[in-house]
Amino acid sequence: MSVMSASSEDVFVPRPARIIEATAFTGRERFYRLALDRPLGHRPGQFVMLSVLGIGEAPISISCGPREDNILEMVIREIGSLTQVVAKRVVGDVLGIRGPFGSGFDLNDFRGRDVLFVCGGLGLAPLRSLIQPVLAEREQYGKITIISGCRTPDAELYRDDLRAWSEIEGVEVIRLVDSTAHQPWDGRVGLVTAPIADLDIDPERLTAALCGPPVMYKFVVMALAARGVPADQIFVDLERRMRCGLGKCGHCQINDAYCCVEGPVFRLSDLERLPEAL
Repeated sequence: MSVMSASSEDVFVPRPARIIEATAFTGRERFYRLALDRPLGHRPGQFVMLSVLGIGEAPISISCGPREDNILEMVIREIGSLTQVVAKRVVGDVLGIRGPFGSGFDLNDFRGRDVLFVCGGLGLAPLRSLIQPVLAEREQYGKITIISGCRTPDAELYRDDLRAWSEIEGVEVIRLVDSTAHQPWDGRVGLVTAPIADLDIDPERLTAALCGPPVMYKFVVMALAARGVPADQIFVDLERRMRCGLGKCGHCQINDAYCCVEGPVFRLSDLERLPEAL
């Protein structure tokens, strides 16, 4: 069986994506809104390969929910040679996009249930692609809780979105930082695991989605297990393991699984055979 996740005959050919907005979120991350030649047709949790001609490409999470127009949103951290070049691009410049790739989230796994999102640092960007469609059909879900943590106040992403979401009836948003670093802060101080012990949770009705730094998963999973949330109702986004998008380079391989193809979204119970994943 082929390990490719895209069926288009031009899966290897980047599509043009024109920058229509580029806004600094933090000292390291920038928000981009791109205009494609046609709608991307993605699912929440999928990713794309972003490229600059003559430089290379890198996997980037999609940070907007499915859309009918040709707009794509993402957050890019300036960390490597490609992203350093992208950071110098301005509105009107054209980048390359391949994809979407990966498994993504299925909204049917969440409808009719209470939903918990646990986002650590840059993990809010890919989970926003799921949060948006869930909130867009708010009446289809029970209680919604969003826990978003980062290191310091100046590292927080989507601050305006988080505040807007907190105003929606039945939605609780908990914002945390590891340390205020002597900066103004109107949220909590602590790790994203801290609020879980005190949440009003019905483990039989709850489905959780997690995305963040690797160290986060183990402790969030332990905290949810302590509240009785079953492993088959916990979904993890392993977006940091993405590489080529097609399972060809092998860098995303976890034991016998290709994360680019079978993931990046996994049901926790399906990872019992892949303990190296978390």
